[in-house]
This record gives sequence, C-alpha cells and structure tokens, in this order.
Amino acid sequence: MKKYKIAITTGDKRGIGKEITKKALDILKPNQEEVLIIGEKIDVDYDFLEIDEKNNGAFCYKSLELACKLACNGIINGLTTAPVSKYELHSAGYYFNGQTEIIEKLLARNNQKAQMMFIANDLKVMLLTRHCALNEVKLTIENVVEQTNILNDFLIKKYNIKTPKIGLCGLNPHCGEEGILGSEEIEILKPAVEILNNNGVSITNPISADALFARVGKEFLNKEKLSYDAILSCYHDQGLCPIKALAFDDAINTTIGLDIIRTSPSSGTAYDIAGLGIANPDSMVSAIKLALKLS
Repeated sequence: MKKYKIAITTGDKRGIGKEITKKALDILKPNQEEVLIIGEKIDVDYDFLEIDEKNNGAFCYKSLELACKLACNGIINGLTTAPVSKYELHSAGYYFNGQTEIIEKLLARNNQKAQMMFIANDLKVMLLTRHCALNEVKLTIENVVEQTNILNDFLIKKYNIKTPKIGLCGLNPHCGEEGILGSEEIEILKPAVEILNNNGVSITNPISADALFARVGKEFLNKEKLSYDAILSCYHDQGLCPIKALAFDDAINTTIGLDIIRTSPSSGTAYDIAGLGIANPDSMVSAIKLALKLS
C-alpha cells in the first residue's frame, strides 16, 4: 500500500463530518497523493478506505482503529478526525471518553501518554486533565512534570522554539490565596515548577487563570506577540472556554505525545444541522492544514 502524509476520518455518520471534510478539501485542494479518506465515501478526488459498518458507534471506532493501524505500519504520518459522539461510542460498547483516549489506546507505546492541546495560530493551550468530572480532577507533581516535558519537547521539535516559555494556570481561584482556597498550588504545582526549572524548562509559577488568559487574550486579539508560547490549563473548561471564545473557528484540537500528530476541528457532530449543507468548514480547514504542516 502506498504512503500518505495524513488520513482523514469522516466521523459520525449522522453528523456533519462528511460535509465539512468535503468542503475543507474543496477549499484547500491539497496534493492528492498526500491525503487518504477513511470512513464514508465522499465526492472528492482522493483515495478512500470505506468502513462497512452499519452501527454508528462501531463505525466511528473502526474508522479510528484502521487509521491507527495504518499509522503503526508507517502508511500515514498524521491524522485528522471529524467529530464523533461519545454517546454513540458508549452505546456501541466502546467505553471511551473521546477520540483522544481511543487513539492513545491504539497508538501509545513504551508508556506514551496522549496529551490534548488546542492550537489557534500562536495561541496554544494544553490540558493537564481531560475528559473527567470536575470532582475527579487530580494533579500530582510527577504528572505535571511529565506532561510539561511533553509540551516543551513538542514546541521545540515542531515549532523550532529553542527555549519555549510556558504559562501555568493555578487550579484554584486566585491560586488558592496561600492555601486559604486550596493547597494544590503550594503542594503540587510549585514543587513541579521547581523541578522543571532546574531541568531547564521555562515555566512560570502558577498564575490565576483569569489573569493569565486576560493578559494573553488581549495580546492575541491585538495581534501582539504573546507572552507565552503555550499555556498549561489544569482542567478541561479552564482552558477550552477562553480559547474557544477567542478563536472558535481556528482552535484545533491537537493530540501530541504519540508518534503521530492528530488534529480535529473544534466543532461537534452538530446533528441539528447535519444534511442541510450549511455547516461551517473553517475549523476543519484549519485542522487539515495543521496536520499537513506538522506531519
């Protein structure tokens, strides 16, 4: 089988995946030899591998499974995934909290850990915890150090930043007010920062998330140089609310930490508009462009 730069999965059968994939490819017109489509056949001039599965959740899983198999065999260097429904996955017996977790299970080797990062041009936000209930958010010194090192290496290797500057969000309001509103900054985040700084990683002590995003958000909107090459957020909505508010159509869900880069648009399955021909492809355009750039 010939090799491709990236594969694109068409996502949920009942969602907007096929539509935004076709629109994005019609806009971008990447080299036909670089792109492979996996999932449902769409009317574009690219090679495709059709998944013969009627069950929607199983279809979504098997599309990712095939893509990951191709990645393991060196057939593709990167992956872009159209949106899927977590409910559909669970209903079909695939108990994952998202595509990131599936890809990690199928691709990780030597204890690799997938990390969820959102990229909107120069604004980059990585999550220390992903799809879990807020009362299940748990941070440890070891995990913060490990995940920060993955982020730092990614910025060096993929963006050629010699010494990346990383801004760290505090977990608690006002960074815990010296322990009054929570002790994680004192007991976990600051010790992790000390270890990282001693190892040459440029990361700040915890900064109140509202203040950090207010500063960087203003710089981003004014098209100024950002104070940080990336921001580390402690939990899902702490990072995603601001970046989606600032750049919803350009914010790309990016999986790092594995042997290949995976990107996905910020939009969901959008069942309410699927089939109407009105889905906005901008985020999918950005996702495919980023996958091609980083792969």
